[in-house]
Amino acid sequence: MARADVEIQTVTYQDAIADIQSIRRQVFQEEQGVAAALEFDGLDAQATHLLAIHQGVAVGTTRIRRLTEDTAKIERVAVLAAHRGEGIGRQLMHYALDHLKRQGIPQIKVNAQLQVQPFYESLGFKVEGEVFEEAGIPHVTMWRR
Repeated sequence: MARADVEIQTVTYQDAIADIQSIRRQVFQEEQGVAAALEFDGLDAQATHLLAIHQGVAVGTTRIRRLTEDTAKIERVAVLAAHRGEGIGRQLMHYALDHLKRQGIPQIKVNAQLQVQPFYESLGFKVEGEVFEEAGIPHVTMWRR
């Protein structure tokens, strides 16, 4: 169920760089120990970014990258610790999936951390392939077609 007090916005990296970097720094670098060079990989400028806004403050983000004409990848789904368990990650994902559906993109990929695999499965993603390590964290590739 979507929270009425959370708004999802489509933004450019340039326009929302401070919020995007702050959220991802807290979630991925500080909490999970991901190196800055891996987290900020130089691909943000050409991606579509989403921000979850609660009471005027950015509390979550994700990015969408087009891989091919019919394939996109949703990456860097992050919600600040104080707002987890409130459905904000699900709202970000529903918004991203709707965005891709409107663009007619039939294949969507995520590299999911094992701990959140059930979350992505609940959104219709299916595991393809074996467990692999990314940034020192076990992941699986998942697809929604």
